[in-house]
Amino acid sequence: KINYSKYKNMSYKTLHAATMGETKQSQRQAKLDVDHKLAQSIPPRELLEELAVTCANDPSPDNTFQYAFALSKSSEKTELRYSVTILDGLVKEGYSHQLDCMFGAATALYLLEDFEAARERCESILRTKPENRAAAEMHLACMGSQEAKVDKQVKRAATVGSIAMAAVGVAAVVASVALKK
Repeated sequence: KINYSKYKNMSYKTLHAATMGETKQSQRQAKLDVDHKLAQSIPPRELLEELAVTCANDPSPDNTFQYAFALSKSSEKTELRYSVTILDGLVKEGYSHQLDCMFGAATALYLLEDFEAARERCESILRTKPENRAAAEMHLACMGSQEAKVDKQVKRAATVGSIAMAAVGVAAVVASVALKK
């Protein structure tokens, strides 16, 4: 939580800069925390197989949810996408644990690096249950991860642009030397 009492004598501009810094730090910390938790919660293959068999033998909404929720933490992209499809279907069917389905889908989307869609799911949860700490933490992590992804793309584009400019410069030098001969 941000302690605003220390900012009471600051100008708006100074206050805005200070709180933005704390928000960015909160996002980075949430990303680290979520990444760590998810790395620790990858379901074992045996559990996924057992839940798949249970779901196939008795495809009740509860069994389907348990299977899809476990898949939402998988390390396999195909399983993550499948979990989102199943969990979204349960929500559309009016399954009683809709917020859990939405959080499972947000988790899978986060792991798929679709941070915008994951953030939207978290926002939907937080509109209904603003005190949901897991959704709030995931929401912050999504914002931090999206920002890190954009920063990485900008740095990559700058590097490629610099290399391209250097190549153009070298080509110009070579061309001018060739023309002088």
